[in-house]
Amino acid sequence: MEPIPTLRWVDGSLRLLDQRLLPDEERYVDCSRVEELVRAIKTLTVRGAPAIGIAAAYGAVIAAMTADDDGSFPDRVSADLDALESTRPTAVNLFICIRRQREILQRAEGKDEAVELLLEQANRFLEEDLESSRAMGRFGADLLEPDSVLLTHCNAGGLATAGLGTALAVIYEASDRGWVSQVYVDETRPLLQGARLTAWELCRAGVPVRVLPDSAAPSLLRSGTVDAVLVGADRVAVNGDVANKIGTYTLALAAMKAEVPFYVVAPLSSFDPETQDGGGIEIEHRGREELELLGDRKVLPDRAEVYNPAFDVTPSDMVTALITERGILK
Repeated sequence: MEPIPTLRWVDGSLRLLDQRLLPDEERYVDCSRVEELVRAIKTLTVRGAPAIGIAAAYGAVIAAMTADDDGSFPDRVSADLDALESTRPTAVNLFICIRRQREILQRAEGKDEAVELLLEQANRFLEEDLESSRAMGRFGADLLEPDSVLLTHCNAGGLATAGLGTALAVIYEASDRGWVSQVYVDETRPLLQGARLTAWELCRAGVPVRVLPDSAAPSLLRSGTVDAVLVGADRVAVNGDVANKIGTYTLALAAMKAEVPFYVVAPLSSFDPETQDGGGIEIEHRGREELELLGDRKVLPDRAEVYNPAFDVTPSDMVTALITERGILK
């Protein structure tokens, strides 16, 4: 499959496929200033742990390009990197990519060299992500059987990465082998990233797809229809606990009860050596408007409060295997 152009460096700016408009419209946004990229990450123009990390790496290039070439240059770029780090707290890829760019910034001699080295590293992140996706796809597909019915959650595809995906990379590879008979996709509340994005990707790739409400997934698993569950991850702790889009824990519980394999597909850049278990993962909470509004229609009374975590944590003992670009961890 050809990679989706989720994010690409074009003529000195970062071009992003605006995921807020999918599936109705394919429109691109060019970010040539750090504040534009910060806003794009916060508003989910670009989303998905690997994609956010790569975008932030290019953000470091933008920061270096737009900073004055004087004694304040390192401090100005560092402040912009702080702003990028503040956008999303849960996905570890963001912090790993920025940490790497900070190291490059510290050893660069002058603005021109900094821009050159930072851009080289950002391009490397993008290419490595594509190669990781291909490897995860091969390893993961080897765990499946012909004529498989699969279930996935949120969007762990090309839109969440440099263009191919994590969980969906496995599905694409299995589909290329002729092994996929059906993919079920949870809507994924509250932003419908499964319905809007994953279903769009799979339709684009010609993979048979059915969308179901999140609350229907446990019943589907209990029916014996599904052969395997495949999800991505925003952070994997040292003990194997996994943070992913809210609702993943529900799927893991249902899959365990139904004795259906539950696979987490994540590159090593999503593994956090500084977080011992899921209790140490900061969970992002989103705003009221994501639950209050359904399109232009208000669906909550004013006095009703909201609880809107963007992620939950699935304990490691519910994960059948972690699929990485280096192999499979059970």
